[in-house]
This record gives sequence, C-alpha cells and structure tokens, in this order.
Amino acid sequence: MIVVVAIFFFVASKGLATFFQNKINLWSFLSKSVWNPSIKDAHGNPEVGALPMIVGSFGVTFLSAIIATPFAVGAGIFMTEISRKWGQKILQPVIELLVGIPSVVYGFIGLSVIVPFIRHIFGGTGFGILAGTFVLFVMILPTVTSMTVDALKAVPRHYREASLALGATRWQTTYRVVLRAAIPGILTGIVFGMARAFGEALAVQMVIGNAALLPKNLVSPASTLTSVLTSGIGNTVMGSLDNNALWSLALLLLLMSLAFNLLIRWIGKKGELNK
Repeated sequence: MIVVVAIFFFVASKGLATFFQNKINLWSFLSKSVWNPSIKDAHGNPEVGALPMIVGSFGVTFLSAIIATPFAVGAGIFMTEISRKWGQKILQPVIELLVGIPSVVYGFIGLSVIVPFIRHIFGGTGFGILAGTFVLFVMILPTVTSMTVDALKAVPRHYREASLALGATRWQTTYRVVLRAAIPGILTGIVFGMARAFGEALAVQMVIGNAALLPKNLVSPASTLTSVLTSGIGNTVMGSLDNNALWSLALLLLLMSLAFNLLIRWIGKKGELNK
C-alpha cells in the first residue's frame, strides 16, 4: 500500500507541474489536438494538446476488446461446455504460450505481417489504429479467454443439471443458464484485457505510426499515451515544459489504470450480490 501511494504521489507531483508551474489550462490540455510543447499558439500558450493520444489509446483499447471478446467467449465455451478434453490438450497450451511471448515479438510480427498487409489492402503506410488493434487483439486474447474459462467453470454444476432436467437442450443450457451466470466473471476478464491494452507500449509503438495527430481514420498514423511517453521521455530535460507535459500524460495513464481497477472491483461486487 505504501509503495502504491508513493508511486501516485511521485507521478502526481511531476504531472501536476504542467498545470501549476507552467500554467497550462487543464481543459485545453485534454481537448486540444496539437502536441508540440516546443512551439506556442497565437495566444502565446504552448501546444500541449493530449487529445490525439487519448483518442488513439481508447481507440485501440476498445476495438481490440470488441474483437477479442467473441473469440474468447467462443473458446471458453468450447473448452468448458463442448470438448473439455480437446480444450485442455490443445487450446490451453496455446493460450499459455501466447501469454509468455514478449511484447517486442508481437510488435515485430505486427511490423512484418500486419502493417504490410494493411498497406496492401488499404494503401498508405499501413501504420495506424487498425494495425495496433490487431496486435493488441492477439495480446489480450489469452487474458480474456483464461478469465472467461474460469468464470464458466465457476458456474455450479447443478445449474446445468437442473436446466437439462427441465428439458432444455445443451445449447439452451449453455446460452441461457451458464453464460448468464458467468457474465460478471466474463466482464471482469474483458476489463482486465482492456487495462492491459491501454497500458501496452512497445508493441503498439512499433505499428501505430507514432504521429501525434488526431487520427482521420483507422489506417492513418496515430499515437497513444504510452507510445508518446516511451519515445519522448528520454529526449527531454527534467523540469522543462516538455518533460512536465509527458509526466502529465503518465498521470493520465495512471488514473485510467486506477479507473479500470475500480471498475473490475465494482463488477466483482455486483456479481457477488447477484448470486
């Protein structure tokens, strides 16, 4: 607990300097679409608009979660309700292998396969939110799938037996009884996956294009909070506006991680109340 508080205090003390020391307006920081702290606008204010990175982060996070969810639920149902034997022998080792692959490997695969494929289909550079989405989809799929499997296994066996005894088919039992009972656990897995996607840096940085611009579409170069942080923090002087602005992005990232954790706890408590 002390370590967590210390981390929050340290990041907050650095991140808030942008607003208290450099006198940057919070609303303009969150809503402006130009990120270039070294230049000033017509009113003499530094261009530190974080909106492009916020849009990029939420874009790749939500899109990857939307794509991963049906695959994860389908795999979970197959492993728990249809073929436990094959699920344990084939899918489980694959999931464990995917979890252990380093982020840089996913990034290189995305750079070598996904980016050229998107470039061939849609034109342009191939870098952008779509490429980042596909990379993150593969990265968060094992997490969401594992937690979905755990949620389905946690449904009491007598739920299934009672449903079948009342004349329901196997699919009706799975869809109307098992899935509904496992919804809180599945939602928790989805949010966990989103939290990982939101905080992922290296793999996304390699395929998104790292352009601090508001994305016009899914295949135009963009950036995320983490990609701008990792590429820029080593090139700034401690205490300068550029450095403080990056710490503000780090604080925003930390607050979003806290929000994801609070959402997970809320879903868990709501699931316990519904039992």
